Amino acid sequence: MKKILILVFLNSYIVADVDWSNTNECKLPDYSAFVNKIVNEMTLEQKVGQIIMPEINSISPSQVKKFQLGTILNGGGGFPNQNKNSNIQDWKDLSESYYDASPEINGIKIPILWGTDAVHGHNNVIGATIFPHNIGLGSTRNPSLIKMIGSAVAKEVASTGIIWTFAPTIAVPQNDTWGRTYEGYSENYNLVSELGTNFILGLQGEGDSFLSKNKVLATPKHFLGDGGTDQGIDQGNTITSESKLKEIHGTPYYDAIDSCALSIMASFNSWNGKKLHGDKYLLTEILKNQMEFDGFIVGDWNGHGQIPGCEDANCPQALNAGVDIFMVPTEWEPLYWNTLDQVNKEIIPIERLNDAVSRILKVKKHLGLFDNRVPHNYKENHIGNSDHRNLARQAVRESIVLLKNNDVLPMNPRKNFLIIGDQSKQIENQMGGWTITWQGKSWEGVSLSNEDFPNTKSIYESLSQHILNLGGNVEFSSDGSYSQKPDYVIFVYGETPYAEGEGDIDELNFSNTNENLIKLLKEFSKKNISTISLFLTGRPLITDKEIKYSDSFVSIWLPGTAVEGMNDVIFSNLDGSINYDFKGKLSFSWPSTSSHNPLNFNDKNYSPKFEYGYGLTYKETNE
Repeated sequence: MKKILILVFLNSYIVADVDWSNTNECKLPDYSAFVNKIVNEMTLEQKVGQIIMPEINSISPSQVKKFQLGTILNGGGGFPNQNKNSNIQDWKDLSESYYDASPEINGIKIPILWGTDAVHGHNNVIGATIFPHNIGLGSTRNPSLIKMIGSAVAKEVASTGIIWTFAPTIAVPQNDTWGRTYEGYSENYNLVSELGTNFILGLQGEGDSFLSKNKVLATPKHFLGDGGTDQGIDQGNTITSESKLKEIHGTPYYDAIDSCALSIMASFNSWNGKKLHGDKYLLTEILKNQMEFDGFIVGDWNGHGQIPGCEDANCPQALNAGVDIFMVPTEWEPLYWNTLDQVNKEIIPIERLNDAVSRILKVKKHLGLFDNRVPHNYKENHIGNSDHRNLARQAVRESIVLLKNNDVLPMNPRKNFLIIGDQSKQIENQMGGWTITWQGKSWEGVSLSNEDFPNTKSIYESLSQHILNLGGNVEFSSDGSYSQKPDYVIFVYGETPYAEGEGDIDELNFSNTNENLIKLLKEFSKKNISTISLFLTGRPLITDKEIKYSDSFVSIWLPGTAVEGMNDVIFSNLDGSINYDFKGKLSFSWPSTSSHNPLNFNDKNYSPKFEYGYGLTYKETNE
């Protein structure tokens, strides 16, 4: 009986009559005649080749040439020659090898398109500028800053001979136990829409600069409902009405399409039990027809293989549903042959294949790939550019959020300081997931150390050098011991790196796993020594005890490369005046032990510790 009721409940969602129609405000040249001419001259084998996307470590340029493939990717932790220390020329050389292997149709080269996960900087490349993750950028509430960051990322990606990134994530996370919460700008879909749009404009440009030499193709993701899964389970089931799906999770895609997004990634999750990669209603009827998206839909990493009845190497359902490019890292060759066979047997209509290929070629035309744009011939090297690092420093300054301050901050840098927290010495902790490796730590045979982050200071190095340079004294301690009584004790702690899947947690109470540090906070509080907590996190967490025993508590999120931006705010000038004030405001609600989860600002019974939008400045005091 329960099963019957559930099926009726879910079906009532599916058949809801919701109008998604929208006029696409993106006005671009019409290349239909050019594209149709090429498609009409392509063999079936060449067409199937365009829709297959392997990972670079699973396919050689000679195989690209043989199978006449149209796209490739490097995943998180994917490098040329499987070497994390590949330099810029190594990336460009591999780009050239794939480009030279691109197919030709009656003398017209169809250049291969290489995509990468540059989600908070060109994060697979050692030496690239790593910006705060989106949860931090959401706290800035600064659309113009986000646009400038997008532009900087585009230049660094183009510097390696790549012109396509799988970003931005415009998910609207509704349950913070989800391991990808930090990839979202906010729990508020309007803020996600505003910031995501500006990141797209920064990546792609607009007007005369649209997809010009310093710009790259954006990919808003993941369509649709990835941030709304039941219990925050990654790749899980989003159980909601169609009207709520549209309002909460669909809203950011309208602005993305209007800002000329030409690539959108399908999501791993299901909507009311149906996998998005196989949902023709959402991918074709809604996204392509009603929302008038005229670019291509790229699948996620073997996402098609999760459709019932499918395998990574065999899935006509995904293409028929509306996916235009199979992201198939390793099983690309059997998928190629199976897809070719399915088109021949009319399991996949030729019209659907032609539409997918036409969409891909049209995007390549907009990118300039048919007009002498050669990605590996990009002449400049913007990796780790000083202007980009300054931009990252500004982003850190504006993203950190002051949640408590008992007249402790800003600190006089000439005083005596004790820094506690081993995490402050390991740079990977300030970077978070999707940095060099997929999980942002030593993973799958690729080790990480501070040496992998050139010209980057750890939080401890940044704090201590700032203090010493201005005449103060610093000690480090793991257990709270010290030789000289401090005026301030700075605690640096929080989450360690994770990415999708690995980052899912059962509950949000961080204090339950932090007893030793809480004990130290209490001890210093009894001694009337000022305590400051700098909290590293990819999501709001229950830290009631840490906040209680800290004189000041700052959420620094996952700040990335330019942690010096924190010094700009938490320390005073030598004359005691404010250097920079806090600007960050919570883009997610902050929970307490009395809060329910999920916790979002529009809940009927809203009981956060700190409300959405909260963030102190030096001109304000705690109530």
